[in-house]
Amino acid sequence: MPTSSQVNTDMSSRTTLVDRIAGELRGELAAGEHPVGSRLPTETNLAARFGVSRPTVRAALRELEALGLVTTKHGVGTFVNEQPAVTAGLERMDSITASIRATGREPGMIYVSRIRRPVLPEEAAVMGCAGNAEVLELRRTILADGEVVAYSYDLIPMSVLPDPFDPDQLDGSLFECFRQRLGIEPSYGRAEIHAVHSDHIGWGRSSAAHNLFVLLNQLHYDAMDRLVLYSRTYFIEGRYNFTVYRSPH
Repeated sequence: MPTSSQVNTDMSSRTTLVDRIAGELRGELAAGEHPVGSRLPTETNLAARFGVSRPTVRAALRELEALGLVTTKHGVGTFVNEQPAVTAGLERMDSITASIRATGREPGMIYVSRIRRPVLPEEAAVMGCAGNAEVLELRRTILADGEVVAYSYDLIPMSVLPDPFDPDQLDGSLFECFRQRLGIEPSYGRAEIHAVHSDHIGWGRSSAAHNLFVLLNQLHYDAMDRLVLYSRTYFIEGRYNFTVYRSPH
């Protein structure tokens, strides 16, 4: 019987293979190597190409389907979808920048403000922190190919940041800043999704044109169960779509 460490190693190895295969296929789709409506090579052919099992290929194709890049018709094949908007799967925690790039678009991030302030009572209740805690509040505009797709309100507990800390260090992908500059590794998260209709979300000239959003309300934690980020990101309906892969098991 395999030990728990062997099982974990096998699962980690398989996950790495799935990521690699899905990444290569995403690159090919972004480059137009598989036209919209065309059928991808069969699982058997892909398994032979990558030197892996069919279940591993199937898991990689499920990731592409969760991103809305392909549609699998059982007994027929996997077909390339047209991409009218940025689409992201909710099964995996990833940065918005990475999700946008995965669909072949160029991500952009504009930091509108960076403010250090006391946490508000309702925020402290959600974040599970002391009422006298301080947070760094960020407001960001998120773009894909120069088009605004979302507005994000983010709170970082000051307790997880070095002292002293210059908020101007934060730019581009927040997850990349965490990992590369601050040594913070978001490990898991809890998210709620809500439909929102409001004329008072966002900023800038284009904000008045949108009043229907999908709100992704998220708490991000590191491996030590420490809260590192509370984000409320309002995705403009029709410009950023979410999918969920569901199975009977």
